[in-house]
Amino acid sequence: MKAVILAGGFGTRLSEETVSRPKPMIEIGGKPILWHIMNIYSVYGINEFIIAAGYKVEVLKEYFLNFYAINNDVTVDLNTGNTIIHNNGNQPKWKIHIVDTGLYTQTGGRLKRLKSWLEKEETFLFTYGDGVADIDINALLKFHKSHNKLATITSVHTPERFGRIAFEGNQITTFHEKPEHVEGWINGGYCVLNSKVFDYIENDETIWERSPMERLASEGQLFGYRHSGFWSCMDTLKEKNFLEELWNSGKAPWKVW
Repeated sequence: MKAVILAGGFGTRLSEETVSRPKPMIEIGGKPILWHIMNIYSVYGINEFIIAAGYKVEVLKEYFLNFYAINNDVTVDLNTGNTIIHNNGNQPKWKIHIVDTGLYTQTGGRLKRLKSWLEKEETFLFTYGDGVADIDINALLKFHKSHNKLATITSVHTPERFGRIAFEGNQITTFHEKPEHVEGWINGGYCVLNSKVFDYIENDETIWERSPMERLASEGQLFGYRHSGFWSCMDTLKEKNFLEELWNSGKAPWKVW
């Protein structure tokens, strides 16, 4: 099974960091938050990733092209020009597809541009490149299979600036992107999707969190997996520093590997 990770936005609320790199490449504990997210999936045997890139896509490509050398010892013979990379062991068994989904493409458009990378009727995982959680991916997949609908999103509790979800049992009956002065369950990413959701996305301008999710909810095709454990996004410098402090404390809840 493949995991799709959105990594193409401008990250304007974190402009202090994103002026030189895409937000998923901002480091927590010396590693990009994207690396943390991939490790969360990898614990559960998900080792093939499709990265939907856009803004500063070259930074992502350079990082993963050089990943093997950066994370191992290297011998460089300046006399001959020969280079040896010494495998130190414990390398991630990841296959990574970095796909340029456009500079100004919206979230739904980025997802739809990956249609050819995902087989027909395939179930795949999908999340944002700026959120970490101590989520049980196996339990999430089991929940998704139990309701046999097109989409599952992980629902978490957090302040009011995020989109709201209304439940009837586990089925999501309404989805509203960022309404004001309402608190409750929100979209925390870590979705499981059937490839039929591509039919709900019109074009590059489609925002996944609006018409596609609203329509899926209205048609009874969207369910929410309630996650009551740790979850945090990294939208602001304050949130970045919060995650950094947790990591440095040695008690980062999302470090399940």
